[in-house]
Amino acid sequence: MATLKSLPYRWRTAGALRQAALRQAALLPAALLLAALLAALLTPAPAAAASGRLLALCYHDVVPDPAGVTDATTITVDALVQQFSWLDAHGYTPISLDTWAAAGRGGPLPDKPVLLTFDDGYASFHEHVLPLLELFDFPAVLAPVTSWIETPADRPVPYGDALVPRNRFMTWAQIREARDSGLVEIATHSHDLHRGIPGNPWGNAQPAAVTRAYRAADGGYETEPAYRARIRADLAESVAVLERRLGSRPRTMVWPYGAYEAAAAAEAHRLGLEFGMTLEDLPNAPLQRNVHRRLIGADMDLDDFVRTVRGLYAPAPLRAAHVDLDYVYDADPQQQSRNLDRLLDRIKALGINHVFLQAFADPDGDGVADALYFPNRHLPLRADLFNRVAWQLRTRSGVRVFAWMPVLAFRLPDDGRNAALAVQSLDGSHEARYHRLSPFDPDALEIITGIYEDLGRAAHFSGVLFHDDAFLTDQEDAAPAARAFYRRHWPELVGPDPLAGADKVADEVADEVAFARAKTRHLIDVTETLADVLRRYEPGLRTARNLYARPVLEPASEAWFAQNLRLFIDHYDYAALMAMPHLEGAPAPRRWLTRLLEAVRARPDGLARVVFELQTRDWNTGRPIPDDELAAKLDLLLDGGARHLAWYPDDFVTGHPGLSMLRSRVSLATHPAVLE
Repeated sequence: MATLKSLPYRWRTAGALRQAALRQAALLPAALLLAALLAALLTPAPAAAASGRLLALCYHDVVPDPAGVTDATTITVDALVQQFSWLDAHGYTPISLDTWAAAGRGGPLPDKPVLLTFDDGYASFHEHVLPLLELFDFPAVLAPVTSWIETPADRPVPYGDALVPRNRFMTWAQIREARDSGLVEIATHSHDLHRGIPGNPWGNAQPAAVTRAYRAADGGYETEPAYRARIRADLAESVAVLERRLGSRPRTMVWPYGAYEAAAAAEAHRLGLEFGMTLEDLPNAPLQRNVHRRLIGADMDLDDFVRTVRGLYAPAPLRAAHVDLDYVYDADPQQQSRNLDRLLDRIKALGINHVFLQAFADPDGDGVADALYFPNRHLPLRADLFNRVAWQLRTRSGVRVFAWMPVLAFRLPDDGRNAALAVQSLDGSHEARYHRLSPFDPDALEIITGIYEDLGRAAHFSGVLFHDDAFLTDQEDAAPAARAFYRRHWPELVGPDPLAGADKVADEVADEVAFARAKTRHLIDVTETLADVLRRYEPGLRTARNLYARPVLEPASEAWFAQNLRLFIDHYDYAALMAMPHLEGAPAPRRWLTRLLEAVRARPDGLARVVFELQTRDWNTGRPIPDDELAAKLDLLLDGGARHLAWYPDDFVTGHPGLSMLRSRVSLATHPAVLE
């Protein structure tokens, strides 16, 4: 007897859709037959998928009527049938977690594996999704929130900011039926972490799984032990409920909102939750226990779905306003809120996708952090503001926030300790352009690492922009700790008494170029260590680092900066190149900028990885750069192939640069083609 899978696809699709229509009480309109057939038969075949790579898709509620699509994560039954049909027609093979786990032990994977996951435990899974999984013989993972399923039938379920009827979610009997189909594995989506909790003094609700709850009663935050105990208790309760109701323990934690961090993941692992699932546009490879999923939403038509599955789309170009939090801060809370509203409105109106947001306080404008905008153990707290602004930019303006942070330029409250840990020039001075703590001093690095750890714990953000303070001149670092470091780690590059009595560092080294490169690599190592600290709290963290223009235009000047474009491209997601002719004193700014663009274009992946950051104020004169001049520079860069653009500062108080000029050149909404 022929099975559904053995029939020719053209017949199989039509038969499948007819059966689906019958099983779903004629919920699928007749017009869907043609749409699904067109999707299956006319879409060009994809290129072969990379061997061993897994595409994981995340679904939520599935409704029969487009009028029932009430949020961004709900799709229609029609859309799901089209997507399943396309996958089946083009050789994609949905796999089970068993297959993925076996691949991690060296087992085989099909050429184009796909993992289908359904979050929250909506009743629509039983009514609409399960019949389709059975029809196509597709395995899937179902992740209910156990507290929602445990809610009695006569009580509403707290869902976000609303209460919804209990019948929107599955019953335990329906979940058992899904499991018993042999196609569906049950995971946990937590017991009660699928909600927001107060994350700052302003009461912004933030994901419970990754937020240290703000305590209004005493103005403090949840301690680290208390946070871990709360996560442990919730996950243990969810595992226990699933074991009691289903007779077996889950092995997968599907993190609410895709948000997790190292401490929470460790608690899940201790409970035997082998896999974690997130929401990140990243590839998956065998042996990987965190499965990155792509969200399938209401705004995704079949063309969008095909591009997502095939991975044909290019990431959107980065367009970033570089914002001083000092402009938002005000001692008057009401004025501060007005400042914030003005910033949020401007960023949303610009139609950009990133903000580089200052996380340190620098009221005197010397580039050194005198205080911080997040609770920490080493510097004064000017205001607990970074968390609030970063969250509001993400949720109200729809952008990704990079925390803009110094690497070394921190001014400690203790003047004596500040001087003892500082970078030193050969003349004994501490302030060649910036006061900086020595990247070779273990005590200084411990302080800096602690600051970054506090930042990671204090707020939610997508990336970090390392400030332009991470440089070393050819006269630096002559601090005692640095000299000891050179002797211990680079003995082949320095003499027995490096730097002593020399006019230049280079005079005491065997190879000036090698010594400069060693310092360049050391600063990269320092920033990568700091990024790893942040990744304990933001596992998907992306990195950018400010790069002076001179090492790009004159590579030999690496000796004066300890910066190198090729190494920046190799080690960071973005090199944030300071394309600032006024800062450099260039007599012919347009010609200078053209040379800079050409130097980047000559590098492999240069245009793909370099953010050209323009200055909007001439710091030599203190005046704003006119809009027509900025427009000419932006046009030059765009016409020359630059993809990633930023500008500093974005002065939302005075509205400079002009909104209309910027939006016409950098808005992703204005130029949707850049998203293709």
